[in-house]
Amino acid sequence: MKARWSRDNRRAIFLNRRIKRRKKDGTQTAATSKKTRKQDLSGDQDDLGWCWSRKTTASTNPEKKQNRGQRHVPRQTQNPLISAGQGRPGGRPGKIPPGEPGAASSACRPHERKLNFQNIPFQRQTCSLSFCVTTLPPDGARLVSDQTRMCGTCPLLTVQPSRGLIDEKIAIIVKYLPPYQEVTLHSLHQSENHDHWEAFGHYISDAKGTVTVAEDASVGGTYEGIEPMGLLWSMRPVPGSKPGLRLRKKNVQTPMVVQISVYNGHLSQGFWEEVALAGSTVERWYMAPGVRRVDITEDGVRGTLFLPPGPGPFPGVLDMWGSGGGLMEYRSALLASHGFAALALEYFPPEETMVDIHLPYFEKAFRVLQEHPLVASKNVALLGLSLGSSICLSMAVYSEDVQPKCCVCVSGTHTCPVKTSFSPVSDFLKNLGRISIDEKNRLIWRDIVLPIPTDPRVKIDVRKVKCPLLLVNGLDDQSWPTPESAEDIQQMMEKAGNSHLLTVLSYPGAGHLIEMPYTPHCHSSTFTVKHSQYVMMLWGGRTKPHADAQEHSWGKILEFLQQHLCYVHDPVPLARL
Repeated sequence: MKARWSRDNRRAIFLNRRIKRRKKDGTQTAATSKKTRKQDLSGDQDDLGWCWSRKTTASTNPEKKQNRGQRHVPRQTQNPLISAGQGRPGGRPGKIPPGEPGAASSACRPHERKLNFQNIPFQRQTCSLSFCVTTLPPDGARLVSDQTRMCGTCPLLTVQPSRGLIDEKIAIIVKYLPPYQEVTLHSLHQSENHDHWEAFGHYISDAKGTVTVAEDASVGGTYEGIEPMGLLWSMRPVPGSKPGLRLRKKNVQTPMVVQISVYNGHLSQGFWEEVALAGSTVERWYMAPGVRRVDITEDGVRGTLFLPPGPGPFPGVLDMWGSGGGLMEYRSALLASHGFAALALEYFPPEETMVDIHLPYFEKAFRVLQEHPLVASKNVALLGLSLGSSICLSMAVYSEDVQPKCCVCVSGTHTCPVKTSFSPVSDFLKNLGRISIDEKNRLIWRDIVLPIPTDPRVKIDVRKVKCPLLLVNGLDDQSWPTPESAEDIQQMMEKAGNSHLLTVLSYPGAGHLIEMPYTPHCHSSTFTVKHSQYVMMLWGGRTKPHADAQEHSWGKILEFLQQHLCYVHDPVPLARL
């Protein structure tokens, strides 16, 4: 009874306010006001809406009497039509748009208007627009469909962490899907050259409507099976891209931005034309917060030094890439993010890879790094890939000034000695007839130095290596005969008695370009020979085995460097608090 009086009292207050507004406008008299109030209280006026009729029908409807004891649905779980103010139970009366669930038909009288609660789909959680927006590039920006947004609940895609290092794993989860629904998870990245790279996996939600990428298997797409990082390492250029692309980060001071979206159904193409159910943006960084970048131009040395945060001194790494030319900084930036002072060295000018290289230049670069005040001068290592590995071995064997603490050689060979100088042009022209070409006109260089010569004078004499050496090789390398070279190096060091310094990591199915973990596999790409003359190079490898090799080898490289470079202190007992 008290509740009914309270509703009637609120209704009378509302009518009095309306009468006062009409008096102010001069369109209502006192006599008509009493008449209007009497008619309104009888429930015949349209302005009262369904709030008054809901009380009267609840008292006469036997079904409503039976349901009085049921728990009332909280306002935050009601349909967006109600929560948006289009007729809120217990609140200010409002009108429901025609055609919407619960709208009164034209044949209903005003006092019979009521919401049809059986036809309104109440959901567990109301839709949050912030989770539904798909942030794609400007030319492909889309929003969640109106049908999904109005149903009360939309899928929620979370990626944790949304900002992290390039070698850090992420957890991708999709919630609030219909049970056993087929969906496609799609990743998209626009490179600094404005090329688009994508990957996608086909999933089926569980009985709770959830997809957990780290636990659920992809049944199709660019990868299959349980692959927590498949949306990153299986990326490839979108259909229609120019051939020979290779994804490499140039500006390490900005992140690699990846857009991850979820689509309805199992899609393999046409993602630009579809509307995503949900999306999230991920930032992948090479530089951790606090890492410092310093340009090096001392004594003719061209490079970039990356220093970890802190006072130092830090163990140093001289980082050298292959014969592709230019200055590549992203591996050195990631090494600095793990506590190493890394110098990315440029020894081929951009767009000019076939110039002579001289060993004194690399000795000078080693001294520049070694003499830096924030670098531990006695704890400096050498790291190289491809031709950079041959330079590392040559410095460790032939240089009198350079005494590295350890060496890491990725996809290298000891058949290209750099005693004082090395001419890639003459070596290339001398073996031009031994280069193989596959059916797609891609060059295969591994046959140039096969078979491995037996004369120690025409290859690097690794018998003189005096520091720990780590070799990382892919068994499907089509650029260099790295498996054969590793076997010959091991035999030479065993005969010399220094094989205890050697560690070999060989990966079946991996190609030549073993780089950072979770980065796309490059099977073939364009390569600059001389004076802007390009050829298509075949690097080899299969996507899944190559991705596994990149993840495992990077962890082993960091472990190897920490073992031989970092200081080992006795543990200091901490006070108990």
